Amino acid sequence: MEEYALAIATALWLGLLTSISPCPLATNIAAISYIGHRAGDTRRVFWSGVLYTAGRTIGYVVLAVVIVAATLSLPQLSRVLQTYMHVALGPLLILVGMVLLGLVSFDLGGSVLSEANRRRIEGLGLWGALLLGLAFALSFCPTSAALYFGSLIPLSLKMESSVLLPLAYGLGTAAPVFVFALIIAFSAKSVGQAFHILGKIEKWARWITGAIFISVGVWFSLRYVFGVF
Repeated sequence: MEEYALAIATALWLGLLTSISPCPLATNIAAISYIGHRAGDTRRVFWSGVLYTAGRTIGYVVLAVVIVAATLSLPQLSRVLQTYMHVALGPLLILVGMVLLGLVSFDLGGSVLSEANRRRIEGLGLWGALLLGLAFALSFCPTSAALYFGSLIPLSLKMESSVLLPLAYGLGTAAPVFVFALIIAFSAKSVGQAFHILGKIEKWARWITGAIFISVGVWFSLRYVFGVF
């Protein structure tokens, strides 16, 4: 039970870290800009934040369900993962840590959401926030891809959780947008200051998490790959 609670907390932290990283933060700024169009209507701003949060969470959960459930449904592949997951986890954590520290980078070819499609979504009104969250959830960049596919999915496979852990991750990624929606609704002038503070937090959070990932990855590699311990 404690291990599962720790896994949920880890998934939530990975989501929060994803949401305040530079590339995902840019999409969240766009979402906040969309929500901010209705800054004169507190109620609509609030519900736009709720729907965006729901859309983003649904996107991550559905993708994880497909990947994790499909993997676990294949008996041979499931047995291989259960046997060798701890062996692969060490190098994988090291790689993710290096991405977080900026030592490794890769290009995913841009966003899945074009400017034209974004305008169409904005034309849907309040419900457009739901689709915007869903679309931005699938707009992976190096940091979010590393955290999602390199950390969350392996963790979900290890814990055999295709819904709860991705749900915690999705809520973590959307939480800052929901908070900023409340700020816009009640005090729009505070948004700039909040982003400035968030930028400082992101740098230290990313470095600390990256260092922890590399340290744990080295320990896993020494124990399960090289048999040192």
